[in-house]
Amino acid sequence: MRDWQEKLEIYFLSMSIVNYDEIGVPKKSTQWYYFMVIFSQIVGIIALIIIGVLFGQYRGGFGWGSDLTKVFNNHPLLMTLGMVFFYGDAILVYRVFPNTKKLFVKILHGTLLALSLILSSIGLKGVFDSHNRAVSPLGNLETLHSWIGIITVTLFGLQWICGFITYLFPKLSESIRQAYMPTHKFWGKTIFIFALVSFMTGIVEYCVFEKLYDDSTLKSQRNMFSIAGILFLIFAVIIIYLVGENDFQRPPDNDDEHRPLTE
Repeated sequence: MRDWQEKLEIYFLSMSIVNYDEIGVPKKSTQWYYFMVIFSQIVGIIALIIIGVLFGQYRGGFGWGSDLTKVFNNHPLLMTLGMVFFYGDAILVYRVFPNTKKLFVKILHGTLLALSLILSSIGLKGVFDSHNRAVSPLGNLETLHSWIGIITVTLFGLQWICGFITYLFPKLSESIRQAYMPTHKFWGKTIFIFALVSFMTGIVEYCVFEKLYDDSTLKSQRNMFSIAGILFLIFAVIIIYLVGENDFQRPPDNDDEHRPLTE
């Protein structure tokens, strides 16, 4: 186990320019930090696999045809993949690669967020289509989960647009970038928490509507939903913990790293 930890540390540090010893971070702390990074990914992937198996194997599968059950099942998988897993990783990249060229990290951060937005948009289409195309159309945005979810995606979209304009593409003044940064960080973590709450309420809502709590033969599925929920809770807690570790913030940037993509 120690050998794997050392190999992972060497890999991540090879992506950096500055040695952590030079900025006062003990080697033991560095090993622990990157162990937690890898652990978060393992936990998140296992949770995604459980969701995929639940809806793919036990709850009807996935698709965009006439089977509205399959159309709906795209919603939980894509929303979870986009708004929880990829979003959490997007938040984390600045800490995982603190000394890599900032332009590269910006592009990776923005790409993961764009992928999150695309997947969540497709996921929303799945749930709206399954409601609107039903023989007796179902109402939309009528539950706490649906309201939290639509607010989360809306805030996420606005956050992505503001971040793209401020930090990635156009050339705004450094004073504007610095002034907006605390707001950008606050809403990034807040929206991530909203996404987790939406996921948790979605699990409960689905189990209630599908009467999973009433049928003793479905106990294994109920347990799988609960395990997935706990794993994603662990994933989110680790992400927030890692982002809050001040010892792993990026060092001060140089002037070249503030150039926009248009140059």
